[in-house]
Amino acid sequence: MRKLWGWEIILGVVLITLCIIVYLIHFFIFRDPEHIFLYFFGDFAFVFFELLLVTLVIHRLLHYREQKAMRSKLNMLIGAFFSEVGTELLRELSAFDESSFLSSSKLTMPEDWSEREFLNLHQNITCETSPLEIKKYDFEYIKSILNKKKPFLLDLIQNPCLLEDETFTNLVWAIFHLTQELIHRKDLKALSESDYQHLLEDTHRVHRLLIGEWMYYMKHLRENYPFLFSLADRTNPFKKEASVEVK
Repeated sequence: MRKLWGWEIILGVVLITLCIIVYLIHFFIFRDPEHIFLYFFGDFAFVFFELLLVTLVIHRLLHYREQKAMRSKLNMLIGAFFSEVGTELLRELSAFDESSFLSSSKLTMPEDWSEREFLNLHQNITCETSPLEIKKYDFEYIKSILNKKKPFLLDLIQNPCLLEDETFTNLVWAIFHLTQELIHRKDLKALSESDYQHLLEDTHRVHRLLIGEWMYYMKHLRENYPFLFSLADRTNPFKKEASVEVK
């Protein structure tokens, strides 16, 4: 009953009652029911147009504005992620990748990506299946990096902005999952072959998702924030000769 008689229903009943009272006052003063019905149906007909205007135009504009603001917050969150975790992790994981694709100079020159080249490159990354060349003792090093960033990842997972981007959410969950997998193993140097392959697959998933998200992030910076793109490009994890100093 408390839900049934919420404040919205009570407000509706009060407004309808006031409307009837005003019409009755009008009738007793002017004694003109034809005038009352004429304006009542005229105003009632306009309600449908008003509903159309609010639903299809104003609501869409407000929704677009809200989505734009949310996307802006998400891009800031992604920027913080790469500053705190992403770039370092990508640099370290890429060191274990011996594939000819990632040694390509394409990833070292984001300033030259055309729209078609970007899409083709991103699709190639998605389809790339070559495994990382990680030895069992290397997982200890990866574990130390992720364990150090665990508090940041926990805060990131709780951020509601993650709901706005499925690919970034998948990346964060993949990293968090790999972190948990590594932390729960006491001795990463004594892994069975099947357990080793399982961790290799988890790491490979993180690496591919991380590269794809990094590409979108670099594209966003290049198009909207050239000064931020300059720093991100100078710290490009795929450039062996990368230097933060401007030359």
